[in-house]
Amino acid sequence: MRIEGLPIEGLPIVGLSVIIPALNAAASLPATLAALGDAPAEVLVVDGCSTDATVQAAGTARILHAPRGRGGQLAAGIAAAEGPWLLLLHADTRLAPDWEIAVRAAMADPGRAHHFRFVLDDPSPQARRLERAVAWRSRALGLPYGDQGLLIHKGLLAAVGGMKALPLMEDVDLARRLGRARLAAMPAAAITSAVRWQRDGWWRRSARNLTCLGLFYLGVPPGIIARIYTGRRQG
Repeated sequence: MRIEGLPIEGLPIVGLSVIIPALNAAASLPATLAALGDAPAEVLVVDGCSTDATVQAAGTARILHAPRGRGGQLAAGIAAAEGPWLLLLHADTRLAPDWEIAVRAAMADPGRAHHFRFVLDDPSPQARRLERAVAWRSRALGLPYGDQGLLIHKGLLAAVGGMKALPLMEDVDLARRLGRARLAAMPAAAITSAVRWQRDGWWRRSARNLTCLGLFYLGVPPGIIARIYTGRRQG
């Protein structure tokens, strides 16, 4: 993309605030930030009381602190963000090099929220199958997850009730309130770490995710779902 014959890739994206909730993300956060380069006007890392070197790994990003819980951390970052455009991004997700072009184009459409294409950093057939399933879910059901990133204008976010401080499923909750008509896919990839699936097993991790989604739709409190998701027991 060019303006008056000059390339605009690498120039600051005016009005864009990137918000990254982080918890013990020292190993993955540097790559996530490096992939952003100097394009965002503002990058906020919202730490949820990490016990590792997450804060140090954030480098020159603006650091905020909030109680642990991705929804609450995102809400804190949104409240502090200076730009009218918000890019919500997980700490273990790296955007592909063409992300800037996709975001600049999407910013011409403030009436919709925009997500990236889900890609795993794993060469296995299981990863490709999961990517296809996520693409179908996002397209047919209007349910992109947080590891696909979400670009949304503050005005649209406010119109649907803002970000709720949920411990889990904050991304599904927001997608449901937006509705499929106000969600659009961007032609760029968000590359997410496959370590959770590699550690837990592809079928087991996917089945757990689907179980949590079903429980959320049935009205089970997010706090209970969070314990199921992480394998923690109450008390």
